[in-house]
Amino acid sequence: MRLKALPGELVWATTWLQDANDSLAPRLGLPRLPVVEWPEPSDTDEFDARIGLHWKTRPLLDHAQNRSFVWIDDELSDTDRDWVSGNHPGPALLHRVDPRRGLTSADNRKLAEWLREPRLP
Repeated sequence: MRLKALPGELVWATTWLQDANDSLAPRLGLPRLPVVEWPEPSDTDEFDARIGLHWKTRPLLDHAQNRSFVWIDDELSDTDRDWVSGNHPGPALLHRVDPRRGLTSADNRKLAEWLREPRLP
């Protein structure tokens, strides 16, 4: 699996939670991975929805804890990219995949290139 070959720690950031390890990981040739635990709904959810911010954006920045990270999703938007750029001190790549095609070889090349670029801590 090409994802396993990429540098960095893989985590599931899905509403499937632990079910991703049971149902998806074996099909994708992945080991059991850590899972991002989503917070309970909050007062910011309605505001985020109004401005077009994905509900995962804030929790993923909390999970990243100022570290560099890549977020691969089929629902990312420029609003998410702009918000991360203004609120996350570390490098971040928000990579949108086409839900009809999934992660392609071209996507994997772009991810590998970004992950292998030298970055300041």
